[in-house]
Amino acid sequence: MSNIKFDLEIKFGTKYGKEEEEAVLRVLRNNAPTSGDACIEFEKNYAAYCGTTHARVVSNGSNALFLSMIAIGIKPGDHVITTPITWIATAAAPATLGAKVDFADVDLDTYNIDPKQIEEKITSETKAVIPVHLYGQPCEMDEIMALSHKHHFAVVEDAAHAIGAEYKGRKVGGFGATGCFSFHEQKNISTLGEGGMITTNDANIFETTSLYRSQCTRVHGKSTKYCKLDEEKFPIGKKFWWQDFDDCGYNFRMTDIQAAVGIEQLKKVDALNQQRIKNADYLSWGLKDIPGLKLPTVRPYNKHVFHLYPVMVDPKEFGMTKEDLIYDMLHKFGIKLGFHYIPLHYSTAFKKRGFKKGQFPNAEKIGERLVTLPINPRQSEEALAYLVKSFKDVRS
Repeated sequence: MSNIKFDLEIKFGTKYGKEEEEAVLRVLRNNAPTSGDACIEFEKNYAAYCGTTHARVVSNGSNALFLSMIAIGIKPGDHVITTPITWIATAAAPATLGAKVDFADVDLDTYNIDPKQIEEKITSETKAVIPVHLYGQPCEMDEIMALSHKHHFAVVEDAAHAIGAEYKGRKVGGFGATGCFSFHEQKNISTLGEGGMITTNDANIFETTSLYRSQCTRVHGKSTKYCKLDEEKFPIGKKFWWQDFDDCGYNFRMTDIQAAVGIEQLKKVDALNQQRIKNADYLSWGLKDIPGLKLPTVRPYNKHVFHLYPVMVDPKEFGMTKEDLIYDMLHKFGIKLGFHYIPLHYSTAFKKRGFKKGQFPNAEKIGERLVTLPINPRQSEEALAYLVKSFKDVRS
């Protein structure tokens, strides 16, 4: 029972092994630099994995989104559309740059942003759309990219949940202007708790994200610009140079220790995702006959990598509200369910921006009824069986 409890207490995330331990020690013995050779190797491998021309490591997924907004030129007053069912970082990236953020409602089968709802929100000021590959399932990228070409806005993929996910045989992160990934401790792979990546096929976007990531100096093989001191005024000018900066930027760099772990995690990601898919199949098989539960819908052309396992609860059929289910599963069976997410237009941040309840009915239904079950590649079949049995017993 103790092993089952441990498996279910740790709801999400990846697993590390001796390869990651050895990678950390190698970098420690090399004095643990920031943004050194390990970062370069991680970027190269990641771009190859996603099928993109470029990849740039950053300190977290939020900063990947923020730098993407800078790179595509988001300015105050620009119109940016995203989903209300996501973590606030998705909408905060354009909002903190002064953009007017709007939401498009979601599809009730996949919980992803609905392209038809996007089209209804497009204006002449729409500069970008941020689709979120929610819970690990890709959005309808053909439709979204068709709208992008028709209305001339940039697409920034929020792929924080979805490393390794595929839409019609192509990995996410290479459809839009950029793809933004997170290596937070809860994600499908992690770089010691925090980390992120930007992928792109656009050389100019890559250069801009690289500059602003590192305080607008050039690193990773780019020549850093220096200006020689005036030798008449500063005699030391023959020996010393001072560094120039192209603009005022940020420090969103990753350390080599994190990148070294990322290199090893990337080698394992397909196997880790396959275990998630296997666990999700077990849960779907075990829960399929319980009335009042809507289990995940996976589009036949998608590879869903199950960062989360979402379940919609119909209170009348199931006999319990979402809140009662969360409480009883924890206190009767020791299982902590999640709720991902409360719609962003309910938050104080976006109420201040004029949003109110009733605007996005599908998102609101999800907020009222959806729970997420523990899923990760460490779970044993015994733990999964206990989770299924607890769902069957919780109503009695």
